[in-house]
Amino acid sequence: MNSFSVEKIISNTIIFVKNELKDAEGGHDWFHIERVYKNALLISESEKVDKTIVALGALLHDIADSKFHNGDETVGPKKARQFLNTQNLSEAIIEHIVKIIENISFKGGHKNQEFHSKELDVVQDADRLDALGAIGIARTFNYGGFKNRKLYDPDIKPNLNMTPSEYKASGTPTINHFYEKLLLLKDRMNTETGRKIAEKRHQFMEVFLKQFYAEWEGKK
Repeated sequence: MNSFSVEKIISNTIIFVKNELKDAEGGHDWFHIERVYKNALLISESEKVDKTIVALGALLHDIADSKFHNGDETVGPKKARQFLNTQNLSEAIIEHIVKIIENISFKGGHKNQEFHSKELDVVQDADRLDALGAIGIARTFNYGGFKNRKLYDPDIKPNLNMTPSEYKASGTPTINHFYEKLLLLKDRMNTETGRKIAEKRHQFMEVFLKQFYAEWEGKK
């Protein structure tokens, strides 16, 4: 592919994703994709990766999140492959992007990742960064509201040993999600750039939680 064709494919992908996600939940909409895309481009500046695969993987990573398709994890990869087949890409590139989509998810942190590549490392870090910091907090409570979950219940403790199926089916209070996923991500970053950004966002979440509990208990 020459530079023009790469730019055209990325442009086509952006149009496709925007259309597919026009009615998506606010934490998994086009703006989430755009942030992950920008994060991925930033991280890739310090990594030896195929930036075309990184860009397309980031743009298509949540094209059909299983949370919104009755837990079916095959919908996203299938939809991405169908689109990519129209873009004059080699089968090797398409397969790599599909593998990124299939393996990017957190899944409760207790499932072995079946595919590895530097490109996946970058896109995965970019996606995880959007689950951290101020944006991560906003997305978490937005989704909790979308699912009509409690903000917090002191009697319902976080479960750090969930299986992937238990994690997927969990309906516990939103605050629990910080302990079951968000606060675990800092130590699961793949790249040096990702780790540095994650550290700062992790600290912000810790400050938020301290303030949340103080207000919950009616303290100054």
